[in-house]
Amino acid sequence: MRENEDLSLLGRKTEYKNDYCPEVLETFENKHQENDYFVKFNCPEFTSLCPITGQPDFATIYISYVPDVRMVESKSLKLYLFSYRNHGDFHEDCVNKIMKDLIKLMDPKYIEVWGKFMPRGGISIDPYANYGRKGTRWEEVARHRLENHDLYPEKVDNR
Repeated sequence: MRENEDLSLLGRKTEYKNDYCPEVLETFENKHQENDYFVKFNCPEFTSLCPITGQPDFATIYISYVPDVRMVESKSLKLYLFSYRNHGDFHEDCVNKIMKDLIKLMDPKYIEVWGKFMPRGGISIDPYANYGRKGTRWEEVARHRLENHDLYPEKVDNR
């Protein structure tokens, strides 16, 4: 059996979905399940639509997680995030949906998703959501990180 033969997107012509599509997400096996480590994705070209006005919203989405058995395949994640391009949702909804879809997909030990949206109407919105697996030390890590998440916010001078 060829390694990762269950991955269908790598090496193929890219097909972009026109609306929210969690079905495009794929996983592969974590080869280092004995280690706890973070995987971080920085996605600076995220776009969605305001559900009220239909105007585009632009953000950088940061996804950090501690994998268990399964990991998200990066091309499928890229296509999944692109599927929000014509999808209308508030910033907070986008961030929480991304997190919940990734939890359902790979059941990580810990995950956090932070959206840093460009301002519209003179205000930017930066929702943050996280999750630690219930009944494990990661549940406490999630609580602690949420409580201390933005104690030292960065200076915003570029948006």
